[in-house]
Amino acid sequence: MKKKQMIGLVVAAALFIVTGIASVLTNAVSRNMLAKELATQLTGNFMFNAPMEDYIAVVDVLGTIQEQSEAGIFDTPSGYQHLTTKEYIDELMSDHNNKGILLYVDSPGGTVYESEELYLKLVEYKETTGRPVWGYMAHYAASGGYLISMACDRIYANPNTTTGSIGVIMSGFDMTGLYEKLGIKYFSITSGEYKDSTQMTDEQIAIYQEQVDEFYSKFVRIVAEGRDMSEEEVRVLADGRTYTADQALENGLIDEIALYEDMNQEMLEALGVDTFYHLESPSDMISSLFARIERLVPKSEAQILTEAAEELESGVPMYYAEQLE
Repeated sequence: MKKKQMIGLVVAAALFIVTGIASVLTNAVSRNMLAKELATQLTGNFMFNAPMEDYIAVVDVLGTIQEQSEAGIFDTPSGYQHLTTKEYIDELMSDHNNKGILLYVDSPGGTVYESEELYLKLVEYKETTGRPVWGYMAHYAASGGYLISMACDRIYANPNTTTGSIGVIMSGFDMTGLYEKLGIKYFSITSGEYKDSTQMTDEQIAIYQEQVDEFYSKFVRIVAEGRDMSEEEVRVLADGRTYTADQALENGLIDEIALYEDMNQEMLEALGVDTFYHLESPSDMISSLFARIERLVPKSEAQILTEAAEELESGVPMYYAEQLE
């Protein structure tokens, strides 16, 4: 075999070996990245890759404020993620490059439990770090969406924001008429006269009214503290009605009306930084595909009624404003 042929074979063999090693390493890295991505989706964690420079963190509260549901491999997280948001704020507390939070609210409210828990987490952030929290209200910042805004040092609203709705609602269904029409007889065996709430008596309604009033009083106290008002002043405004941005400004419920871009610029200048950071949401093509397929599958009437009942008429006390379509 000629010398040139030998050299060619050696070079080819070397290239083959190098290519093979590179392929193995690439596949290993890809598998690790995929495993990390899947683990992220399975555990509900998030991708916190904050910049190495000073920045303002944007905390989004989009949709109904409620308990975070578990996500499967093929699920795409959507709407407000309660546990993720709290963990995100915890990460911000320990990051010295973070100089403040911009709370972006586009929510009609939600459960009393999660709304107050998020409010207290934001208060903890302020007390622990001494850093400011500014709020911006988009389409809606009503009821629970307004309550969480009380942790903000300064509140901006879009000119077309709907806000307010300071109050509490607890609701459910009385299905007795439907049962009778369908020939279904309901019965329950209870340990006490107030245990079964499927057919509400006047005494049971009075009991739940006391609970609603207690949550309402707490809401009023939070607003009074957040807006530097007396509880009497808040109660005048807190009859459950919503307010336009102009009405909210006139009544002292917000500080300023501005477009989001203008508010951003004011906050950057006030805090002396140049960067906003948005939390990265883990998702992939497969999860997005399955989410689209799921949306294409028609729902039965029973599914629609069940989902509506679970979301709005759960019997759980809610800081929630009904949205007008």
